[in-house]
Amino acid sequence: MKIDTAAGKPADPSILVNVPKLVTAYYALRPDPSDPRQRVVFGTSGHRGSAFDCAFNEWHILAITQAICDYRKLQKIEGPVFLGMDTHALSEPAFASALEVLAANNVEVMLSEGTAYTPTPAVSHAILRYNHGRNSGLADGIVITPSHNPPDDGGFKYDPPHGGPADSHVTKWIESKANDFLRTGLEGVKRMLFARALEASTTHRYDYLHTYVGDLDSVIDMAAIRDSKITLGVDPLGGAGIHYWPLIAERYGLDLSIVNEAIDPTFRFMTVDWDGKIRMDPSSPYAMQRLIGLKDKFDIAFASDTDHDRHGIVTRGSGLLPPNHYLSVCIHYLFSNRSD
Repeated sequence: MKIDTAAGKPADPSILVNVPKLVTAYYALRPDPSDPRQRVVFGTSGHRGSAFDCAFNEWHILAITQAICDYRKLQKIEGPVFLGMDTHALSEPAFASALEVLAANNVEVMLSEGTAYTPTPAVSHAILRYNHGRNSGLADGIVITPSHNPPDDGGFKYDPPHGGPADSHVTKWIESKANDFLRTGLEGVKRMLFARALEASTTHRYDYLHTYVGDLDSVIDMAAIRDSKITLGVDPLGGAGIHYWPLIAERYGLDLSIVNEAIDPTFRFMTVDWDGKIRMDPSSPYAMQRLIGLKDKFDIAFASDTDHDRHGIVTRGSGLLPPNHYLSVCIHYLFSNRSD
């Protein structure tokens, strides 16, 4: 693997994404379903790509969302869809496209109240909380995020009622159905104007932020962290958890400092990754240079990718830990201290 000479250095202005041009491409370009690179393709539960490459455009999102609506009917999933998004530039347009289709299909939708962005774990928590004790009328979710991918990418993930990533047999069905819609010029896709969708009787607000943060101490001994007096540093990497960390610190009395509060769809504050691209990957020592440089300021510091389902852990003694090393410690702790 050849390491780019710019790796670990601040992003040069010349590589920053042109956000207006990117959003224009989202709405103006139409995918060619005969080109495999322009079809809907699900990876780890989601479809990802750049609008510039005609791989993540309005037609993709309209088709995928209608396919999800059809899948829900087939599986008799009749509860609400918990809908969240991250801070990538394409997330906001995709959010609008998805809501237009969901509302037109008469699907109950739960949008974030008070904060624009919703981390993937908060959506999963909302799904599980709603479904607890239910055998019917189950909820599921959509998270609009390409995870740690570069700023010109968009992503669209589906979470079934179990709250985690959809299995491959589910995503294959949605992928196939969505590509059928692309081939027929979106025939069969229901849609209404975004302004009407926002005001639809099926569109509701849900307090992801306070519900998620308020439930943390049911699974984590927050008092032990507080009483230890350790100093914590966190870099949200410009991601969806930006408003969650201050509330966590306030609610549980933690000595926690946010070292970067910037939200910028170009992610110009990042140091570039190994290949010279901007990538919000908390497991990359190149992307994490700023937080590694602060390792002596905190007992422990951490960062998350833009939808906050990946972590990077920095310690004074070791710098950036390999993710699996940290997970091994967590697993050891759980088996040693959780009898159930």
